[in-house]
Amino acid sequence: MRNSGNRAVEHAEAMVDLERDTAVAGIRRGLTAPGSANCCDCGEDISPERRAAMPSARRCANCQQRRDRVAKRGW
Repeated sequence: MRNSGNRAVEHAEAMVDLERDTAVAGIRRGLTAPGSANCCDCGEDISPERRAAMPSARRCANCQQRRDRVAKRGW
């Protein structure tokens, strides 16, 4: 019985590791993926300057600033 308990714990730990690794890989893909020409929030064009500075940008500078302010406040 003792071995099966250890195997269960090892399996659970392996599943947690797999979920974490999968999440990290997804975030990394998102950071290197090409961005968008239009903001996903307001639909306006993302400026060429912003796209050059942040090729993975999906929001215009104004919408990203607004999102950052809201996140900072915790809303």
